[in-house]
Amino acid sequence: MTLIDTAPIPGGGELRLFAEGEHYSIKIAGGGDLMSTRMHGSEDALARITCERIAGVAEPRVLIGGLGMGFTLAAALAQLGARARIIVAELVPGVIAWNRGPLGRHAGHPLDDARVEVRECDVAAVIKAEHASLDAILLDVDNGPDGLTRLGNDWLYARPGLAASMAALRPRGVLAIWSAHADRKFSERLRQSGFAVDEVPVRAHGNKGARHLIWLASKLSNPTTTKVRRARSARPTPTSRRY
Repeated sequence: MTLIDTAPIPGGGELRLFAEGEHYSIKIAGGGDLMSTRMHGSEDALARITCERIAGVAEPRVLIGGLGMGFTLAAALAQLGARARIIVAELVPGVIAWNRGPLGRHAGHPLDDARVEVRECDVAAVIKAEHASLDAILLDVDNGPDGLTRLGNDWLYARPGLAASMAALRPRGVLAIWSAHADRKFSERLRQSGFAVDEVPVRAHGNKGARHLIWLASKLSNPTTTKVRRARSARPTPTSRRY
C-alpha cells in the first residue's frame, strides 16, 4: 500500500489517500480505513434507497453531504432523471481534487455530470441556507450520529441540526443518514424532531459481514406522532466497512 497524497481537514485532522494496485482507500490519520474503492455497497444503497422514496418528484433537488469517493453521487445520478439537480457539499478540498483525479474513473466521473454542483463547504452551511427547497438530504460524513472525522459534525445529529434539516426539506422530503451502528437514542431524537423514521439494516458483504444501518427520516405533510420502525431493504446490499 502506497501513500499517494494527504489532505488537511479544516478545523484539525488529516485524510490520507493510499493506492494498492488499481484500488484506493482513504484513511484518517491515527485511525483506520474510512472508505475504499473495493467496497462501496453502502454508498450505493444510501443513494438508491433514498432516491426510491422521491421517485415521483419531477424535478428533484438533492443535497449530498460528503463526496467520499463519489459512489453515492454516482448512484444518485443513475436513479434520478435529467431534470434533477444535486448539490454536493465537501469540506475537504483535497477530496474534491482526488475525485477529479485518480478516483474519478472508479465511480464513472460523476463530477462531470451537468446535474451536479460541487460546493467546497460544510454541509451544515448549505442546510441552514435552504428553506423547504430540498427533496432529499443524504449524509455520509461520519461513522454515524457522532463526529468522528470532525467534532463540528455533531451539530448535524443534535436537535438544532435536525430542526434545520426539517426546515430545509420540502413536504415528504427525506433525510437519509448512513451509520456503522444502531443508536436507539438517535432514533428517538429523530422521532421527537417530527420525522417518520425507518431503520434500514444493511450488511457489509451481501448477507454476511458487519451490520450497518441507514436511517430514512421523512418529513410529513401533516406531522403526527410517529413511530420508529425497523425495515428491511428491498434486496440485500453489501456495504463498505467503516472503522
